[in-house]
Amino acid sequence: QVQLVESGGGLVQPGDSLRLSCAASGFTFRDYAMHWYRQGPGKKRELVGVITTTGSSTIYLDPVKGRFTISRDNAKNTAYLQMSSLDPEDTEVYYCNARHSDDEYWGQGVQVTGSA
Repeated sequence: QVQLVESGGGLVQPGDSLRLSCAASGFTFRDYAMHWYRQGPGKKRELVGVITTTGSSTIYLDPVKGRFTISRDNAKNTAYLQMSSLDPEDTEVYYCNARHSDDEYWGQGVQVTGSA
């Protein structure tokens, strides 16, 4: 059974850092490029960034460049999204996505919420 399980979300204040994890199972993780997306209420889901199968290359959405870092550990079948200098615009639901040729899998999403 294919699974992508995100974790690490929570309540944040402006300027905080947070690391999200995406644990994969049921497929050959190292063969799949890993993507992180996010979606806020009433907004379209947008691509935050992507990391290649070996982790040798990453691409990021302009608003998160220099603040977010995607990494992966193929031995642990896990991808990560390290977020820093968080601001209210970053408080959305984050999804990981695995993609290889015509195969694509999604996680259930993890909430990053801004504190009052």
